[in-house]
Amino acid sequence: MTRTVWLKADSDVGDWETRRRRITAGLEAGVDWVLVDEADVEKVRELGQVNVAAFATGDVHVMEAEETESDADATIVGKDGEGDGTVDLPGDFSGSADLSTLRRDGTTPNGGYVRIFDEDYEAFAEAVAEEADYTIVIGDDWQIIPLENLIARVGEETELITGVQTAADARTAYETLELGADGVLLDTDDVDEIRKTVEVRDEAGREQVDLEYAEVTAIEQTGSADRVCIDTGSLMDHDEGMLVGSMARGLFFVHAETAESPYVASRPFRVNAGAVHAYVRTPDGGTKYLSELQSGDEVQIVDESGHTREAIVGRAKIEKRPMFRVQAETEAGDRIETLLQNAETIKGHTREGRTAVTDLEVGDEILVHYEDTATHFGEKIEESIIEK
Repeated sequence: MTRTVWLKADSDVGDWETRRRRITAGLEAGVDWVLVDEADVEKVRELGQVNVAAFATGDVHVMEAEETESDADATIVGKDGEGDGTVDLPGDFSGSADLSTLRRDGTTPNGGYVRIFDEDYEAFAEAVAEEADYTIVIGDDWQIIPLENLIARVGEETELITGVQTAADARTAYETLELGADGVLLDTDDVDEIRKTVEVRDEAGREQVDLEYAEVTAIEQTGSADRVCIDTGSLMDHDEGMLVGSMARGLFFVHAETAESPYVASRPFRVNAGAVHAYVRTPDGGTKYLSELQSGDEVQIVDESGHTREAIVGRAKIEKRPMFRVQAETEAGDRIETLLQNAETIKGHTREGRTAVTDLEVGDEILVHYEDTATHFGEKIEESIIEK
């Protein structure tokens, strides 16, 4: 599931200068959507590139279909209507003006905005979810139970967005019932909270990969090969690296070049990943050949515990270098291997910690990611493939 952060920046927030500061902070932090009044759509676009949702204006009871179209990426109904209690809920939801507006055909995705005052509004939110691309629910006196109910009852036909005011609230929303809300609507001027909420979103969407130790069964010098250094647009920590290998089912953890040495300066943006034929793991759980990498591609950064994040490739640097062949046996008894440059700066991870490939010995246990599946063009498949 891809999580999103929406930033509330309509007239309820304050004057335009107040809203502008909030929107600018959101753009700098990396929010996915900004929710504003329709009159502010173009102003937001002048500030930067972001998805813009706009509250529908006018009397939704009499609006024509063509009047609901705007320059926004999504039109949201419910504010100043039945969704927020300005207009009383009808006894029969089928007569709701908000729902009637959502049902109209249009080229712009639509959404509904519902404040959950009681069980009737919770039921109304369910009805909105059946019609809307996005269902935004705000709770004044509740945190968990109505959200749990909606997560359990609302289908995949809508994206469920819940109102929050802090990053801690966002984390709870993403984790509720394990499934969590699809997104959060953040209502705060606190720049730090905006940034932290985006970080929580990123953490919630990241994969946790399983790592295990495999026993080194052979290590030998080979001839030279075309070696690839992956230079990313991100600085990596001392415990981070990438998963690379000659066989997609078994990838070796290779540390980033964060360590200083007497001879070479650290390159914390770089992983010396091996020969051009090898695979590197990508954020979607697939793989790419090192030879295919180019500026703008995404690769997966992994730490020693299996936590992941994404990085953009800035450069793939290919040079001919002498290599080592490293072979290991997994807990399942499978043999995997890879080619790594013969240099002290290239380090795997053994039970003793960071270990240069030049210091590896048969019998050492080295950190790997192993999956008993084949791949085809980087995608996992159920097929018998022999790799030697």
